[in-house]
Amino acid sequence: MASLRPTLDTRADLHKHSVMVLHGYLRRTEETLNATFGALADPTRRAILARLIEGEASVVELAAPFEMSQPAISKHLRVLERAGLISIGRDAQRRPRRLEARPLGEAAEWLEGYRKFWEASYQRLDALLEETGPRTGSDAPSPSQSSSKFGRSTGRSGQRSRKLELGKKTK
Repeated sequence: MASLRPTLDTRADLHKHSVMVLHGYLRRTEETLNATFGALADPTRRAILARLIEGEASVVELAAPFEMSQPAISKHLRVLERAGLISIGRDAQRRPRRLEARPLGEAAEWLEGYRKFWEASYQRLDALLEETGPRTGSDAPSPSQSSSKFGRSTGRSGQRSRKLELGKKTK
């Protein structure tokens, strides 16, 4: 997982970072993210969360769509509980599970930085493509003329022609 340490450009950034480290915020955030993404890694747990978006449900209700035992579903629920993604309520004899959105919000916030990175990368690529203009007609290389970073042809006919060129040079 990528580091959570921010770029420290100013004294204020350094101070904020120091306070967060002192109080253990970064460690807790990293642990929360690890637990959240670990819980979301399983399709059964994602399906359980999708069901809980509709409202709270009992273990029996959550287990109904799956072909697995109640103990297996309970293990999935424990993983989701440990990650803070669900909580257990009390309704007389029932113990309904409900969705807790906070860890998902933290994961979305963490992912937002990467979304911004990719958006900026695509914008730079768009600008570069617009700057160089479209390649048409004789400017555009054919597939057999495309080359690798070493200047060698990547197509079979290109390999043969390169061998022929090398043979001509040695004679």
